[in-house]
Amino acid sequence: MIRRSILTALAALSVLFVLLAVLVGVWWWIAAGILLALLLLGIWDVLQHHHSVLRNYPVLGHLRYMLEKIRPEMQQYFIERNVDGRPFDRDTRTLIYERAKGIAGEKAFGTERDVNEVGYEYLIHSTTPIRKPSEPARVRIGSDQCARPYDMAMLNVSAMSFGALSANAVRAMNKGAAIGGFAQDTGEGGLTKYHLEHGGDLVWEIGSGYFGTRTKDGHFDPGIFADKSAHDSIKCVSLKLSQGAKPGIGGVLPAGKVSPEIADARGVPVGEKCVSPANHSVFSTPRELVQFLARMRELSGGKPVGFKLCVGSRVEFLAICKAIRTEGITPDFILIDGSEGGTGAAPLEFEDHVGTPLTEGLMTAHNALVGCGLRDQIKIGAAGKIASGSDIVKRLIQGADYTNAARAMMMATGCIQSQRCHTNHCPVGVATQDPKRAAALNVEDKSARVARFQDSTVDEAMRLMASMGAHQSAQLSPDMLRRRVTHTDTRAYSELYEWLRPGQLLAEPPESWARDWHNASPDTFVVPHFSVRSDASR
Repeated sequence: MIRRSILTALAALSVLFVLLAVLVGVWWWIAAGILLALLLLGIWDVLQHHHSVLRNYPVLGHLRYMLEKIRPEMQQYFIERNVDGRPFDRDTRTLIYERAKGIAGEKAFGTERDVNEVGYEYLIHSTTPIRKPSEPARVRIGSDQCARPYDMAMLNVSAMSFGALSANAVRAMNKGAAIGGFAQDTGEGGLTKYHLEHGGDLVWEIGSGYFGTRTKDGHFDPGIFADKSAHDSIKCVSLKLSQGAKPGIGGVLPAGKVSPEIADARGVPVGEKCVSPANHSVFSTPRELVQFLARMRELSGGKPVGFKLCVGSRVEFLAICKAIRTEGITPDFILIDGSEGGTGAAPLEFEDHVGTPLTEGLMTAHNALVGCGLRDQIKIGAAGKIASGSDIVKRLIQGADYTNAARAMMMATGCIQSQRCHTNHCPVGVATQDPKRAAALNVEDKSARVARFQDSTVDEAMRLMASMGAHQSAQLSPDMLRRRVTHTDTRAYSELYEWLRPGQLLAEPPESWARDWHNASPDTFVVPHFSVRSDASR
């Protein structure tokens, strides 16, 4: 381990220089003193609990903080680059770290943003703002078919699996959730003892590999699911259809990474390649999907059940809506994952070129549910680069009821965006299965940071809403969010996008939706496509 090598080298050199000072001359005492001071600094770095970088890289890690002081812009390259190569802007990164540390967010001399840039968005404040509510808003998750509804926080920990995260990172996020009263999504890697250790509320995500609730041949096991979902910490169950950063494909955990601990959590053989298929084996049609959701809700004892997806074809989403209506089975929530969502293990071209961004995906889902007369029964969550109070408010305006954050929660836990997630060499112990590196992450310190970040971000969202004259999210409207479309013109979201009326698709679909509504069927996900090719053999 690097820290042991550093301390050993400093100790050996200190002894050598002390001997040289005694045997050769007094001038060697200067060098010996410097080395002894560095050795003491290294020991202090290893023993302190606030900086994971210094615990894993004693003495050398101070270079990071020196560079920040000399030139803050060095953070852009050395510290805070995003895992998927698309970084948060500097203001957002600073905001996350300061809120996690409990530092006030005021800033001198105003914004650094170019408000005249095309694409710039801003919220509309009220001339008569109201007082911010004393308690943060919560969202009741649970249709009339749900026996055990759950009150979801406005901001929660998005899906990240044990295996992608270290045990200590999972512990810190879960304890932070317990402290702050919000939920942690387990990710599809299975429900583990680390998720249950501190009693934080959990959304148990089930993916196409059915990890943690599978038979030996990889199919869904209802008995295991019923047993695990009965745990008091599990408040909701989420069926993952697709992921924002890599929609349309599954995943592979190499055999070398399938340790006994990972194998036990996922229910797979030790040391064998762990494959998450691209599609599910328990359903193949929209009708079968909603039937399976009803089965999961029954097996869980009536807990809220929903599904997560990155929106693809609008026809397919409308097909699910038709299946919900024809079967009379209502999911309790739908989580929309934007294509800008990050991960440490997605093919670059999928990250950059596949999947619907969160804004468009969210509004598609919201309008489809409104048009089908289902929106009042189904809550919508939004995930994908959520980091600030203004992000939350924008997503509420676009159709969400609550939000989830992944990379912002990782940064609150200590992630410095070193982009080494896939190497198992995370310098701060967040995204690694190396127990020595993970030990640098102090759960007590980082859980408090996670709780502070969530609390202050939600509080700022409530303050923004109050400045807009809104007591609750239902009072927000697309008129309150505007975008600069040219250098001389801005448009409200109510003008930029089409918003359906309740039941409009059932009565008389507008021309822009009619074709997709006609092609959607509750019995198939197959979408009729128009081809520009006249000869199919070309």
